[in-house]
Amino acid sequence: MPKFKAPRGTYDVLPDTASHWSRVETAFAEISELYGYGEIRTPMFEETDLFVRSSGETSEVVNKQMYTFLDKGERSMTLKPEGTAPVLRAVLEGGLLNQQGQVVRVWYKTPIFRYERPQKGRCRQAHQVGMELIGSSSPNADAEIIEMTVRFYQALGIKQLGVLVNSIGRAQARRAYADAILNHMASWLKDQDQEGRARAEKNPLRLLDSKDPSIQDLLSGAPVVTDYLEPESREHYDAVLKRLNEADIEFEEAPRIVRGLDYYTDTVFEVEGRMLGAQSALCGGGRYDKLIQELGGSPTPAVGAAMGIERALIAMEAEDLLPDVDRLDVFVVALGDQAIQIGNRIVDRLRKEGVSCQQDIEGKGMKNQMKQAGRSSARWTLILGEDEIAAESVTIKNMDTGDQQTVPQADLVSRLKS
Repeated sequence: MPKFKAPRGTYDVLPDTASHWSRVETAFAEISELYGYGEIRTPMFEETDLFVRSSGETSEVVNKQMYTFLDKGERSMTLKPEGTAPVLRAVLEGGLLNQQGQVVRVWYKTPIFRYERPQKGRCRQAHQVGMELIGSSSPNADAEIIEMTVRFYQALGIKQLGVLVNSIGRAQARRAYADAILNHMASWLKDQDQEGRARAEKNPLRLLDSKDPSIQDLLSGAPVVTDYLEPESREHYDAVLKRLNEADIEFEEAPRIVRGLDYYTDTVFEVEGRMLGAQSALCGGGRYDKLIQELGGSPTPAVGAAMGIERALIAMEAEDLLPDVDRLDVFVVALGDQAIQIGNRIVDRLRKEGVSCQQDIEGKGMKNQMKQAGRSSARWTLILGEDEIAAESVTIKNMDTGDQQTVPQADLVSRLKS
């Protein structure tokens, strides 16, 4: 048994699955580039107050899940539990919004850290990709983020998608709706302890985001937030839905979707993998027009989304979409000093032509080298012995079929590529 293991709630991505991760990350980068988004990278930890101000003091992330520590200067730091707040901090600090009317489009990939009970697709170190569109209040911006999210999952081949869209309005609508939720849940609140009651009263909308089945049962007959929307929010929401229809994005209106962080306003959405049953959530996002001001910037509209890489992989597995492990193209078996020298030249030439190669580096015999070739899962084994050297040829063995043929060394690259 090894002396050390990966910390609870974390895991290693080994070579046999790394190609799955590359598939997801590459698909997201390609979609982002198609829409004109530039990559941004932020540190793994930030000042704790950044997340308290962005996520809200009553959020479960802040209260229960953050990895927070004091550095050697006695400053409170936190491993980032989500990607949006650090990106906005970087955009502000980097002066990307200095030009009036500027619209900034950025995408990112990052690990995130939350101390929670590990389960499939939910880890203490998880991984996200995400994008932010900053500087536009247009409903077209909301629709663009939702469209990009759907196109990303479609690029992975996932077909059984559910797109849930809602609007939670602005300050006036949220206050009125919060009062309505408190009135509806009054009998339940009376039975809660002082801390639980105070948390619910400070932010009643969090009750809608609760995973507690008893709370969800009580909320089944509650009013819906769209009945309280201000006229401007109603107009904005209708325009978002219209644009999604024009883009041929299939969606459902879902008035119970509110998202779990305090910074959302107006449009919110989630995407589900319908093949996953009860644990179907893949990602979420929405508009957050107040967040940049909360972080010290000027009032600036913004909208974005974040997608869990682990959740995407689970959905791909459910639809049998995970790519095969990348295979080595060629393993070179060379017998004797002269054959090794020729083999080295062949390997160099093949690699320059984009053909992946390995060879024995320890001077083993023929039998051992053939075993290495088999373990490498190479498509072909190239054999160089006395006969091949004399004829300036090489024997190519197809490792899937066992077929062999001998070809001139000069024709090797073209023969392999054909």
